[in-house]
Amino acid sequence: MKFNVIRPEFKNVDYNILDFGAKSSYDFNNRIAIQKTIDECEKNGGGRVIIPNGFFKTGPITLKSNVNLYLESGAYLSFLKSEEEYPLIFTEYEGIKKIRCISPINAKDKENIAITGSGVIDGNGHLWRGIKKFKVTDKMWERLLKESTYVYETKESKIWCPTKTYYDGLYKGEPDYSLPNALEIAQENWDMYRPVMVSLINCDKILIEGVTLMNSPAWNIHPLYCTNFTLKDAKVKNTAYAQNGDGLDLESSKNCEIVNTEFSVGDDGICIKSGKNRIARQKKIPTENVWIHGCKVLDAHGGFVVGSEMSRGVKNILIEDCIFAGTDIGIRFKSAMGRGGVVEDITIKNIQMSRIIGEAMIFTMGYVLISIEDTNEGKVTVDLDDVPEFKNIYIENIHCDSSKVVLKVEGLPEKKIHDIYIKDSSFVGENDFSLKLCENIKLINTSINNKYYKEETFDN
Repeated sequence: MKFNVIRPEFKNVDYNILDFGAKSSYDFNNRIAIQKTIDECEKNGGGRVIIPNGFFKTGPITLKSNVNLYLESGAYLSFLKSEEEYPLIFTEYEGIKKIRCISPINAKDKENIAITGSGVIDGNGHLWRGIKKFKVTDKMWERLLKESTYVYETKESKIWCPTKTYYDGLYKGEPDYSLPNALEIAQENWDMYRPVMVSLINCDKILIEGVTLMNSPAWNIHPLYCTNFTLKDAKVKNTAYAQNGDGLDLESSKNCEIVNTEFSVGDDGICIKSGKNRIARQKKIPTENVWIHGCKVLDAHGGFVVGSEMSRGVKNILIEDCIFAGTDIGIRFKSAMGRGGVVEDITIKNIQMSRIIGEAMIFTMGYVLISIEDTNEGKVTVDLDDVPEFKNIYIENIHCDSSKVVLKVEGLPEKKIHDIYIKDSSFVGENDFSLKLCENIKLINTSINNKYYKEETFDN
């Protein structure tokens, strides 16, 4: 189950941003110079746009077809935050229509594009993100209050806010999207609408290779409706307290390869998505034909994650030869009533897991609690098409040295989670199983806390 992923090719022509007015300086905005270089490169048939060694501040930039944005080994590309350079737009985030700021690096309806080299791309996410108090030390919290005194309080936690506009926006909430002036209303609290750092929409033949991507305002890399996407030999980093600081969110995309990339982020590491709920299912675009291999996920919420936005379906995924260390969860499948969609034909093999804080493996339909019946008390009305399904998941040669729970499965009365096969594996955890509303969960030649299962099937 390996797939033919077509990589982009480029003309052997270089365009150096210094020749278009860029300056390595702490107080110069290079956005115009960098965009001018990209536009000129595209105009002449493509090639490499060179970010040379140096410190380059910039506003958001748009990638163009046949352009390879190349960062030399000593290049540091740092994104500024300013209201005038980050207009609000309608886009998709977490699987549904959302208002967001334009992304620092963005491309839509392009082909043959790349971000390569060995330099660093810094989204300066700290300027954008709220921070929950329970995620940081007291000393860190005191330091944050010296930067901004705005603190939004919820039942769950106090949230430090980087600006007053962000703080006020949390109280006001988002505007009614049906209003013709929704964007105008939202503008007053513009920086509450944090962008993903790299937004790729409906693009073909994409390569991200070698670079370090870090400090994203929200998700780090978000390919949406893309084909032939490759992430190779890269590093994707966020602080552990980075809210929504996912590494890769691969959504409704086809023919993709993720290889030899290291993730250390504030949320899920490698995450497969395909839209959320009924409105997403109007588009028949599953995420399919994905090969993930040779990757490391360190200190993330989940190592390999599917969902919870999986309403268009997820199928034909192979993940192998990876390491998950210090993650909250190792292998994580999550959905909920209302999502609908089918997750199927997933193969996970040759994975080493260490110091897993929660579940080594979890398959849950309880990510959001919604009843299938309409109680007329404000709950969402759902029908059988809204019932999600997990099936035909093959797990082989997985070894985990510690976890809280080895395997947790919680399905729905309307459709049990079924046909999960775990073989030739070994796990250590404080607890063995938590199984509910599932069938044909099969253990073959597998040990859990030194108890050997030659071949046993569980139904609950």
